[in-house]
Amino acid sequence: MPLQNRVTPLGELIADPARGLVYGNRGCLHDTAGRVRNRHPTTRWIACRLSFRGWQRGPMMQPGRFTELFFLDEATALAAGHRPCALCRRDDYSRLSAFWRARHHGEAGAGVIDSRLQDERLDWATGGRRLHRLPFGTLPDGAFVLLDNVPHAVVGSGLLRWSPAGYGERKPRPQQGPAAVITPPSLVGLLADGWSPLVPLLHPSAGNSV
Repeated sequence: MPLQNRVTPLGELIADPARGLVYGNRGCLHDTAGRVRNRHPTTRWIACRLSFRGWQRGPMMQPGRFTELFFLDEATALAAGHRPCALCRRDDYSRLSAFWRARHHGEAGAGVIDSRLQDERLDWATGGRRLHRLPFGTLPDGAFVLLDNVPHAVVGSGLLRWSPAGYGERKPRPQQGPAAVITPPSLVGLLADGWSPLVPLLHPSAGNSV
């Protein structure tokens, strides 16, 4: 039976047999029976490589350990509000830090980055996911929008419907008007800056969608 540790672009945790291309965590979200009880116990949400230095992982979701999470790709992880790990993706983290200092007037350090991302992904009034109104025409490849209540990735002139197994139906991207953007604005800026991570930015199915 699939574990509830696949992450959607909205940051929701679902159970699905599809395997993702990016690994990560945001602390311990599950109880001793492996049931998800707390979706954001910490502000440190990270995205990692699937493998690193040959480290072997034990059974998933062990009691008292962090909850192992899986994302379809880097674009999904960024949309959910996860940033590169400073250990297994040190080069990516260093590039993010340099971008962050330039964009946010010298802000530096994981704690500062994580705190701002928490504000950008969380609607404090409702406790739910925060969406951002940005012009469709300004969005870079890899940004996610909510269209007809379904996450879609921006790729070229199209919007690709997301699923745990990959991208499906392609719709034309409007060139005008506001979009309900899922990806936190700071990470939309990172994508616009030409983000090329150590992990796959987009799942191969993004090239197959028609």
